[in-house]
Amino acid sequence: MKKKLVAGIMAGMVVCQILTGCSKTENETIDDAYRTTYEIFVRSFYDSNGDGIGDLQGVIDKLDYINDGNPQTDDDLGCTQIWLMPICPSPTYHKYDVTDYCDVDPEYGTVEDYKKLIEEAHKRGIRVINDTVMNHSSSQHPWFKEAVGYLQKLPEGAEPKADECPYFDYYNFTKEPQKGYEQVAGTDWYYECQFWSEMPDLNLDNEKVQKEFADMAKFWLDLGCDGFRMDAVTYYTSENIGESTRELETFVKAVKDMNPDAYIVGEAWTSSESYSKYYASGIDSLFDFDFSGSEGIIAKCAKGKASPDKYVQKQIEEDELFSSYNKNYVNAPFYTNHDMARSAGYYTGKKARDSIKLSGALNLLMSGNAFIYYGEELGMKGSGKDENKRAPMQWDAEGSKGMTKGPEGMDELKMSYGTYEEQKADPQSIYNYYKKAIKIRNQFPAISHGKCKILDNLTGERNVVWIKDAEEKLNENTDRTGKVKNAKVLVALNNGDEPVTIDLSKDEGAKEFKKLAASLTTGEEEAALNGDKLTLPAFGIAVLTSDKK
Repeated sequence: MKKKLVAGIMAGMVVCQILTGCSKTENETIDDAYRTTYEIFVRSFYDSNGDGIGDLQGVIDKLDYINDGNPQTDDDLGCTQIWLMPICPSPTYHKYDVTDYCDVDPEYGTVEDYKKLIEEAHKRGIRVINDTVMNHSSSQHPWFKEAVGYLQKLPEGAEPKADECPYFDYYNFTKEPQKGYEQVAGTDWYYECQFWSEMPDLNLDNEKVQKEFADMAKFWLDLGCDGFRMDAVTYYTSENIGESTRELETFVKAVKDMNPDAYIVGEAWTSSESYSKYYASGIDSLFDFDFSGSEGIIAKCAKGKASPDKYVQKQIEEDELFSSYNKNYVNAPFYTNHDMARSAGYYTGKKARDSIKLSGALNLLMSGNAFIYYGEELGMKGSGKDENKRAPMQWDAEGSKGMTKGPEGMDELKMSYGTYEEQKADPQSIYNYYKKAIKIRNQFPAISHGKCKILDNLTGERNVVWIKDAEEKLNENTDRTGKVKNAKVLVALNNGDEPVTIDLSKDEGAKEFKKLAASLTTGEEEAALNGDKLTLPAFGIAVLTSDKK
């Protein structure tokens, strides 16, 4: 993607005077794929019409919470992109089984509401990407219903013909029973459905199916959509990375031919050694599962079960791995999502709140397009069944204006850290910590764009110091004269529960970094720099900038 530098009131321009309060200043932002994205389950986010179900108008009503686009205010998160979980018509609450790929589910609103959402989001410098379920449709989709009806009427012994029913070839039918297949009622035919009998898998090798999805992409792009989150790419052709990558590439090429700046991120829930191969499709990003979840690198580092240098070293190794498949890749770090237990439940004891905060920052310190699941910034809880992981956004007390009912079947959940209304005025809340972490990410482009280099002489058992350098990346091929500010920074992290003092003079690589530009701590004590001595409180993070002109 071409990088553009824009001034004014765009979202990323809103930055924080981190060490002197948190007032905003105007700055420049880089308008590219390296963003901070907020994942929204529309049903549980905000209800605009009082029916208990979140809707697109509700998202519009809360855009200023995500980013108000105004550099003179400081009551928004500062995220620069939204990922809408599926919004197309569907018979289920989660809507991952689609019946019409070119419409909005009436529970959520209309296409006109979507157009308004795009317009209002773009005014604030927020991009919007749609969750896209290409692996399978709903069993209630007209394509599948027509194919099944055709097979049920087929005379005994007759072979199906695509010219009689083209939708037969839209799915994977066979007369051989196999794992992950269900029988078509009243016939000796079976259809592939790796997830569920009501989610029949589509035949993505069929050129007509490929065109259907290219047309789908055009429909949403024409409405102003900025890209797509691709669901379950590893299942396109089950247990075949090569075929699935080729099928993904077909879609990516179709989208990029229409809009080269459209952003595409894929879900490949496997190890980095496997999902890295999908970058050969030309996709912009893949979710970085190695860092996510209760057993991922972020949680282990926040719990103190992994030394912090492993957190940075893994990023260095991934950069080498991912770029070997696509030199223009943009990593997609995330900590939790709608399929995982919420992170507030990962930690117990007196330091639980500190670990929740630190883990959020570890996600936001990574290069690429960092994703945040709605409510994580409030320390929401939810585990077990999927419905619990998609609970109502905790704006205020239950029954307050805009509060949703949540998915049917959700257990009664007790939240430990309060609602947004309870947290917003508390400087030590999880919410205000997240807000500060995002603003640090926005203020220092090196954090989102930079390559990592560990300063070994300054790194210990419970602390790591590393350089994030994006000077070469950010200062070439731009539409701007002059260099990008804060394109190279030093970052220091203490994941221990005791303060640590680091003598920066012990590593030549730290010599140029003389200014403590940002401090992010889980308590009241801030990082301090006295000469070459940098002191980090327990669970503390510091960002230093260079004195070089």
